[in-house]
This record gives sequence, C-alpha cells and structure tokens, in this order.
Amino acid sequence: MIVQLPYGKEDLELSIPDRHFLQTLLPNEVQTDLVGTEEVIRALEHPIGTERLKDLVSPGQKVAIVTSDITRPLPSYLVLPPVLKELNRGGISDSDITIIFALGSHRAHTREEMIHLVGEEVFNRVKCVDSKDDFVHMGTTSRGTPVDIYRDVAEADVRICLGNIEFHYFAGYSGGSKAIMPGVSTRNAIQCNHSRMVQAEAKAGAIEGNPIREDIDEVCERFVPITFIVNVILDEKKRIRRCVAGHFIKAHREGCRFLDQLYKIQIPHRADIVIVSAGGYPKDINLYQAQKALDNAKHAVKDGGCILWAASSKEGLGAEVFEKWMTGHEKAHDMIEHISREFQLGGHKAAAIAMVLEKADIYLYSDMDADFVRSIHLKPCQDLQAELDSALSRYGENASVIVMPYGGSTLPCTK
Repeated sequence: MIVQLPYGKEDLELSIPDRHFLQTLLPNEVQTDLVGTEEVIRALEHPIGTERLKDLVSPGQKVAIVTSDITRPLPSYLVLPPVLKELNRGGISDSDITIIFALGSHRAHTREEMIHLVGEEVFNRVKCVDSKDDFVHMGTTSRGTPVDIYRDVAEADVRICLGNIEFHYFAGYSGGSKAIMPGVSTRNAIQCNHSRMVQAEAKAGAIEGNPIREDIDEVCERFVPITFIVNVILDEKKRIRRCVAGHFIKAHREGCRFLDQLYKIQIPHRADIVIVSAGGYPKDINLYQAQKALDNAKHAVKDGGCILWAASSKEGLGAEVFEKWMTGHEKAHDMIEHISREFQLGGHKAAAIAMVLEKADIYLYSDMDADFVRSIHLKPCQDLQAELDSALSRYGENASVIVMPYGGSTLPCTK
C-alpha cells in the first residue's frame, strides 16, 4: 500500500505492507452540488435562521467583518467578494467596512500575509487590520470569563463572522462564535475560557454540555451579538464543499452536522501504529497548530502504541508560552500536573501533548533540529519510512497501521 501525506507545501510517500495496513482515514463520500465561490453565493442567497444579509443592513452602518488569520485554512479571498457584494446591495459602502483578522493569541500579520489572505483587490478596496492592542470590556459571562473585545468589533453596528468548521479538541468544533471568542478577545479572556479544557465534557465533536463551547456562545448571545455568519467546510484538498450562512447558532450547527457526515470516520479498532499528518500548510506551519492532528490521532492508537507525526513546523513551536512549557519541564508528565495546578494559555497545548504521551510514543518528522525535538519530550524522526519499518518490526507480525493524511480534520470513532 502506497500512501501520501501532506507535509508543508509538498507530499510525502510511504509504503506499508498490505498485511499490516488497516485503514486510511479519508473523508466520507458526501454528495454536494456546488463547490467554491458558487457554494458561498448559494448560502448567502439561502441563509439559515435569518434574512439575507443585504436585508439586515442599512446605509451608513459601520460593518466589522471578522475573518481567520494566517494559521487557518479558510480561503477568505474566495468568501469575502460575495459577502462584500451582498453588503453593497444593502447600501453599505466599502468605506464603512473593516476586515479584522482574528488573531486570538497568535502573532500579527505582515502586509504581504494580509494580501495573501484576502486577495489584492479586496485589500485595496477595504480597510484590513489585526485584532491587537485596543480592547473594550463588555461584561463577564456566567462562568466568569471577561468579555474584552477588539474595539473595531465591539463598536460596530453590524458584525459578520467568517470561519471554517472543523473538529476542535476541546471546543467541540471551530467556527461560529469562535471568531469572537477567542478570535478577537484578549489573552486573559481566552485563558479564562480555555481553562475548562481539563473537564471531561470539553472534547472534539461535542457541543451540548461542553463548558467551553457554551461559554463561547454566551459571549455572543449576551454581549457581542453576531449579525450574520458565513462558515465553510473544506475537503481534503482545501476546497469549499459546503457553506452555511445566517444565524450564528442555527447556521453553525447545520455546518457541524455536515462536518460529522464528512469527517467522522469509523474504524474497526485502534491500531498499534498511527501515521498522522496535520494536513500540510498552513495547518503544520508550527507545532502549536499541528497539535490538533496529534490530538485526533490519539483516538486511533492503542495504549502502548506509537504515533508517527508528520508536521513541518517551519516556524518552530509557534508560541512563546507553549515553548516555555515544552522545554521547561524535566518530564512530560510534569506538564499534566502543572496544568492541573495552574492553567496557562499556551501551556494547555503542551499538557495536551503530554497526555497523548501517557498512552503512546510520539515520533516527530519535522524541519526542526533533532536535538531540539528530544528536548521537548518527543522522539525525532529523520526518515519516516525507516521509522515505520522499525515500528513494524517492534510490534511484530500482527502489527496494525492506521494512516491519517488529514489528521487536523478527521476524527476516528470506534463502533
């Protein structure tokens, strides 16, 4: 069996003996009539739970469009033009629109990156800014999370949130209200919300009873109303397969149901060896982002098994606090004990990696130095094929292998 794994902007190829190969986790076959921009236009013309966007706005209103940053695969350059056209039809002029990149706790963009995200024509038409430095306190949720929102969003008359929906390892799903919290919130607010990740109900594919998702939605239900969302679900080639538009809860949940049909993958049993890729650029731009694929892979590996993790991570670890945690603990288990005593944003991802290490060995194939990889409690892999062959030898004649080429998207489920 020859398999290919996205890695950065290239593909890796691996050969797996048929007797060991169990399954490649690819999206389920789901029929859709339209793709790309045509699907976005369809969704805008048939919104869920609300009127069309053009009928929700009035001339002279200030409009904030919140969209994803460089670490997310959302093709804003495809989604924005039809959204802007719909706003113009409603009498909104380009000068009253601001596009805000939802940084959350991530770094700011260069001008070139902004142009890459929205396209040169949109960048030249509409003001584009990062959500940084200037925030407005708007209240506190029932769970104690401060609602501190980037000013251009907080003071807008109309808030439109763009996003892509995929599984999130503790918020259940991305998309919807996540554009606001954590997207355009302060680090302290994000930390308060994310501190609930240690609760059992905070897990991938869960909304009802998930304390993090419920807190996120409360921010928008009570304090920062979203006028309209436009969320897309991408296939493994990063093409828009489905777009949902309209009410920030009703449309989002419809998108989550489609995601389940596409990316919840049944497996007969867990495997000794799981080979996982984050899905290539930009999902493996750094280890902080690629971690989501590792967390999905833990649902496919046996206790005592191993995960071969392909994540380019050209930008290194990707977050200062994450790096301090990964390099600042003598043993990986110490990070789990630390997060239970003191939650820290950035440290939460380090602790999540440590929790996977409790059940499986992790071999990392990346662009990072081997000694550095060892210093962060992972086993460096210089040759993915050789590492696989070695693992097959260790686990013996009955060893089983599951391959996850799009680990950041696919969620393994046992029957």
